[in-house]
Amino acid sequence: MNLINDPITGGLVLGVIGLLALATGVGQILKRQNDPRFDPAVIEQFNLRMRAWWLMCSVLAAAFLLGQTATVILFFGLSFWALREFITLTPTRIADHRALFWIFLFAPVQYVLVGIDAYGLYSVFIPVYAFLFVPVRVALAGDYKRYLERCAKIQFGLMICVYCLSYAPALLNLPLPNGQNASLLLFFILVVTMGDAFHFAAEHFVGRRIIAPAISANRTWEGFLAGVACSSLFGAALFWATPFNPLQAAGMSLLITTMGFFGGLVMSAIKRDRGVQDYGTLVTGHGGVLDRIDSICFAAPIFFHVTRYVLPAVATTTAINM
Repeated sequence: MNLINDPITGGLVLGVIGLLALATGVGQILKRQNDPRFDPAVIEQFNLRMRAWWLMCSVLAAAFLLGQTATVILFFGLSFWALREFITLTPTRIADHRALFWIFLFAPVQYVLVGIDAYGLYSVFIPVYAFLFVPVRVALAGDYKRYLERCAKIQFGLMICVYCLSYAPALLNLPLPNGQNASLLLFFILVVTMGDAFHFAAEHFVGRRIIAPAISANRTWEGFLAGVACSSLFGAALFWATPFNPLQAAGMSLLITTMGFFGGLVMSAIKRDRGVQDYGTLVTGHGGVLDRIDSICFAAPIFFHVTRYVLPAVATTTAINM
């Protein structure tokens, strides 16, 4: 059964299409203007991002139509490709190849556990068992040069690209009222995506004080605060698509966009360390897959667990008050 057959999720999908169409139209209009107030490079970057978002939203909608299993497979594909980009960017030695073989096998195992809703296993499989396995397997290869650094790189890539991202489709397994799982996942992705857009716009129009100049010259405190504020209001307006009330939806959006912003900053630091502009070139206009989903990776596990543990408490309090 597809995940967008209920009116709430269907309406949210139509809303996303409408927003993308509106933003694309604005971008094309600005592109044709010769107004010196608008930087042509910024406008071109915005239009390239629009194309990337159209592609990703189309793929996600197709997965929703095919059902929950297809959605989990989609996120597995994103994880696998993102892990490949990360490992390609991070130099390893011949002695690490067998450990790398195993971590690419751990990725499908993680998503199978998510697909069958084995929370007790997928919540510890990578941070416990895989994390202990990696240093043992690398040590068995007998190469001690930069041993700690090599193990840490592999573990970090596995954690961010696979473990953290897997909590996005895991939202489909939460016991939510009225079966709002699909709309909650779409709400999460939409808030993260719009958070990136709000930050991008705010940084170019009101940004002044750069947070970490050596890492990213575009990330400013003004852009961060303005982007988070706009995202919180945007999320509050979408409360009807979630099990939250407007205030809770705003708080969740604040949490999501904050984690997404600093997740992007962390991944930018890694790119600067490696001396590259992007993690890959798969997504036209926005580098590789990991460039596009870095915010989702950092926000997904936090959003999942806050939702998982806050909603039952809210429901219990409501029942007592009634």
